[in-house]
Amino acid sequence: MTEALLLHIHSRQLAGKATALATIISTKGSTPCKAGAKMLVFPDGGTYGTIGGGCAEAEVKMKALSVLDDGVACTISVWLLDDDAAQNGMVCGGTMNVFIQVV
Repeated sequence: MTEALLLHIHSRQLAGKATALATIISTKGSTPCKAGAKMLVFPDGGTYGTIGGGCAEAEVKMKALSVLDDGVACTISVWLLDDDAAQNGMVCGGTMNVFIQVV
């Protein structure tokens, strides 16, 4: 984790602000980011950091908002293989598993 990301988490915790952390835990094939990439998601939909952008990041953000609501961590698989991904400029062709937790 980068120092800047840790400082962001720390300042939000001190302020009592909810934050979800999404971390790529594994990838297969071509993906925009590899294992270890992290993104913070805030209740207002804002983010800090990136796990690759585009529709994949939007999907993770939506799930992270759900995790913030119910407090239950989860792992999701994001597929960058289908026609919808290609139509949206996501032509990586891989998959990534992302762990999402409240921090």
